[in-house]
Amino acid sequence: MNLQYSEIMVRYGELSTKGKNRMRFINKLRRNIQDVLSIYPEVKVTADRDRCHVFLNGADYAPVAESLKQIFGIQAFNPVYRVEKDVAVLTEAVQAIMTDLYQEGLTFKVSSKRSDHQFELDSTQLNHTLGGAVFEVLPNIKAQMKKPDVNLKVEIREEAAYISHEEIRGAGGLPVGTAGKGMLMLSGGIDSPVAGYLSLKRGVDIEAVHFASPPYTSPGALKKAHDLTRKLTKFGGNIQFIEVPFTEIQEEIKEKAPEAYLMTLTRRFMMRITDRIRAKRDGRVIINGESLGQVASQTLESMQAINAVTSTPVIRPVVTMDKLEIIDLAEKIDTFSISIQPFEDCCTIFAPDRPKTNPKIKNVEQYEARLDVEGLVERAVAGIMVTEITPNEEADVVDELIDDLL
Repeated sequence: MNLQYSEIMVRYGELSTKGKNRMRFINKLRRNIQDVLSIYPEVKVTADRDRCHVFLNGADYAPVAESLKQIFGIQAFNPVYRVEKDVAVLTEAVQAIMTDLYQEGLTFKVSSKRSDHQFELDSTQLNHTLGGAVFEVLPNIKAQMKKPDVNLKVEIREEAAYISHEEIRGAGGLPVGTAGKGMLMLSGGIDSPVAGYLSLKRGVDIEAVHFASPPYTSPGALKKAHDLTRKLTKFGGNIQFIEVPFTEIQEEIKEKAPEAYLMTLTRRFMMRITDRIRAKRDGRVIINGESLGQVASQTLESMQAINAVTSTPVIRPVVTMDKLEIIDLAEKIDTFSISIQPFEDCCTIFAPDRPKTNPKIKNVEQYEARLDVEGLVERAVAGIMVTEITPNEEADVVDELIDDLL
C-alpha cells in the first residue's frame, strides 16, 4: 500500500492560555503560516479552535515540515495520512505503516478517536481491531499502553479517516503580530537580525528600518539588508522593509561636528528618524541589536546619550549576550553568512578612529546646534521607501514612497 502524507495537523503553543483572545491569536497564526508557506503554492491552510490544518495537496512533505518547524506560535505538529473510512482500508494502512516502522523490541499502541459516531466501530473496538491487525503481520511486536515507541493515532471524521504516528516539536513562542508592532533598526551586521529574531519569538511584528547612504553605501549593502530581512520572514511571514536616505545627514555631521562625536550624533539621528517612522506607522517600540560594551556606541554612557532623543521604549534583546552567543544564534537562524559579507553600512563608513566612549549630552547638544536637526529628520522621513519582503524573493515589490502612504 503506497501511503503519502496528505496533511499536517498543527497544535498551538501558549495560545491555550489566551482565553477570549484565543481566536485572534489563532487567526494571526494561520495568516503567518500562509505567508511562510506561500513558496508552496499548492499548500492550503485552515484553522479552528483546537488546531490548524495544513493540506499538502501533492506538495513534498519534508520542506513544508522544515518551514513549519520555524514558525513561532506552533507547539508541535503531526503529519497525517488520509485514508478511506473503511475498516478493511484502515487495517491495510495500519499494517503497512507499522511494518515500515518495525525494528526489534519496538513497542506500540493504537489510540482511536471517533467524531463520526455513525462509524461501525467505536473507539475501543477500533483499538482492538487495528491492534490485532498489527499482531497479524508483526507477531513479535509488543503492545505498551504507557510511553510506547509508537503511538498510532487513528481519527474517524465525517469526511475520511486519518492516521498519524509522528510528532514534531515546533518553535514555540507567540504568533508574530500578536504583541504589537516594533521598528527594528536593521544594519548589515550580525547583531540586529538576531535581535529581530528574538523579538519575533515573543509575538512582535517587526518592520525593518535600514539606513542607506549612497554613494558611500553600495547596492550590495542594500541587498544584504533585504536578504537578512528575508531570512527573518520564515519565523512569521512577510516583513515591511523601510529604506531611509541618510547621505545628507552623514555628510552634514562629518562637516560640522568633531570626529570623536560622529558616531554618537549619527546614532541619535537614527534614533530620532526611527521614532518618527514608528509614530507614523503605529509602532509601539524601537528594537536594536546593541550589546553592552561591544563597540564605542554601546557603552552605558553612549546608550544614555543616544537614548535621550526619545521617550519611546527601546528594546535591546541581545544587550547582555557575549559576541559568541550572538554568533551562535545567527548561525542557527542562518543570517551569519549574510551578515559577514563585506559591504559597509552607515555605521562604518565614517567611523572615527577614536570614537567617544563616554559622550556628554551637553556636548552632543552643543554640536547638534550647528545642524538643522528638524529639517534633516523631516527630509529623511519624507524620502523613505517601503518594500514588502516575502519568503519568495521574486514576489517582493516596492510599495510606494512614504509621502504617498501618509
